[in-house]
Formats: sequence, structure tokens, C-alpha cells
Amino acid sequence: MSVTLVIIALTVLISLRALNNPVMLQKWMMNPYMVFHRKEFWRLISSGFIHGSFIHLGFNMFTFYFFGRVVEQVFTELMGEMGMVIYVLFYISAIIISDLPGAWKKKDQINYNSLGASGAVSAMVFASILYFPLNDICLYGLLCIPGFILGVVYVIYSYFQGKNMSDNINHEAHLFGALYGVIFGIAVYPPSAMEFVRQISNYSIF
Repeated sequence: MSVTLVIIALTVLISLRALNNPVMLQKWMMNPYMVFHRKEFWRLISSGFIHGSFIHLGFNMFTFYFFGRVVEQVFTELMGEMGMVIYVLFYISAIIISDLPGAWKKKDQINYNSLGASGAVSAMVFASILYFPLNDICLYGLLCIPGFILGVVYVIYSYFQGKNMSDNINHEAHLFGALYGVIFGIAVYPPSAMEFVRQISNYSIF
């Protein structure tokens, strides 16, 4: 069975339970103050398996389904069954790594919370772009753009929105998740870096 589907199933089940259990939702959120001052380090992982709404959950899992399967397939082809283990470690570590910089900055803000798998999903999207930079990513099924171009736009958007902080979305997690996805992807398959450069250098819009 696909590891991606297992992660999606677990995330959906846990998120649905948390949405109906405010105590659980509060305990599983990524609250930097509780992490660094009360040593509740589990929040760095648990927050990636809960979501604030059905739309939040659906969007993340929909995106993860398409891009996660690509990365899982690459890892499995490279390393066999061990690739599935590395894939799970990649996903879990991406939840942590994408949240850490923002969490450290807000470690003294007791009322700050974040939740969701967006950072880990961002890592999967960018690992997929690393391996297949010219594959089209279609927005709303209408506008299709090569992955590496959309990736650049996404990074720029997340950077400036992270500075803005006006929409209450943790854009820093998206940004650091994207960076981690590229780094991890190269670590797993080093030739992918040069292959990425080769493909985009030969790209022509016409």
C-alpha cells in the first residue's frame, strides 16, 4: 500500500478527531512557548497531523496526494523498501524543520499557535520539482506552468508574505519546507542537482 495514502489516512482521522475535540486540538498545536519553556517537544510533530478546518485539511492532503506519490516513487526506485522508510523520515522531519525557525522566533509568545501539514507538503512539492522541474503544475485545472517557474514564484511570495505577517498564515513554514525539500532531495539523489540545472538550462518557453 502506498505510504502516501497511509499518511493521508492517519492525518484525516486525527484531524477529524481533533476538530471535534478542542482539548486535543489545543494540546497538539505547535505552541512555541510550550515547546521551549515547558519542553512539550511532541508538538513539533503532532501539529502536522491536525488542521484548523476541513478546507485546510482538504487542500493540504489533495496537494500531498499528487506530489507525495511522485517523491515516494523516486525514493522506492532508488532504494527499494528502504526508500519507503526514508520517505516517512523525510515527511516527519519536514514537519519539524519547517516549523523550527518560526517557532524559535516566537518562543516567548504564549498565545501564538500554528498547525497543519503545510510545511511538510511544501517539502514534497519542491522535492518533486527538483526531480521533474519541467513537469507542468496546473492551477485550478486551467493554468499550467512548469514546476520550476511556479516554484520561484512561490518562494518569492512566501518570503514577502512572511515579512508581512498580515494574513495569519505561517508562510515561513512554507518557505523553509520548500528549502528543506530541495536539500533532502539532493541528499537522497545527488545527481538530481545537475540534472535539474541541465533541464532548466535547455528549457524554452516556445
